[in-house]
Amino acid sequence: MFRSRPPLAATALALITLSSSAFASSGDAWDAFAKDVAAKCSVLAEGRIEQPKVVVDPFGTESYGVAILTGKAVGADATVSSICVYDKKNQTAEIGGELPADQVTITVP
Repeated sequence: MFRSRPPLAATALALITLSSSAFASSGDAWDAFAKDVAAKCSVLAEGRIEQPKVVVDPFGTESYGVAILTGKAVGADATVSSICVYDKKNQTAEIGGELPADQVTITVP
């Protein structure tokens, strides 16, 4: 029964080593990632949001970069926001529809 501990410890060490590679990424790499997300999401906002302010989650999720774009809706006086999702593997982005600033917030119990 005690023989299983060394392989368990080796497995845990291997997992820690593999997962730490995400933390080993340089600040420059994360800056480049955020700039790419902002650039690709801004292109998708053209024709929807005038001069959008882009806020990028600095790291995103394991698989996706995430950004929120906010600004004046094209052809209207309303301020809107859109959510943009960036596929880290394919380096492509998709944008959601416009969300009005005055939209009612729904609280989930």
